[in-house]
Amino acid sequence: EFSFYIVLISIIIHNKKAKLVMRAGSVVYAAISTVNILFIQGMKEFHTVTYSLGCLLIVAACIYYFLELFRRPKSVKLFLDPAFWICSGLLFFYCCGFPLYAFINFWSSLKWAIKNFDNIVTILNIFLYTLFIIAFLCSRNRKYTLSPS
Repeated sequence: EFSFYIVLISIIIHNKKAKLVMRAGSVVYAAISTVNILFIQGMKEFHTVTYSLGCLLIVAACIYYFLELFRRPKSVKLFLDPAFWICSGLLFFYCCGFPLYAFINFWSSLKWAIKNFDNIVTILNIFLYTLFIIAFLCSRNRKYTLSPS
């Protein structure tokens, strides 16, 4: 998911150097994650190190998008910009999810923490996908015409 979101944000932004850095970072992240999951932390334990790294990469990419957005010479109607809603959802989800997932291996021994963890992640997911829905609903206006038969 992290590689996908990083590539998605790289499509949204305009700076060619930043696009290249993000896409290269996506490939490097996928390689590091694969090595970590297969050889270091194993497949039976949650890969907190690479998950945390992925969270930080997504947050950095979203922050770059917002910096680029606010540096544009023309104003943008944020309510009608799908990229704004997608990056807002990703930024919120991964900023809040980073500390939760970073300590999940520690919290797995605490029963009360796991119950609350599931509730918090569910709320974060609802918020993320609500913003994704808003992004899809406010996408560019489409003109529908009847085609002649």
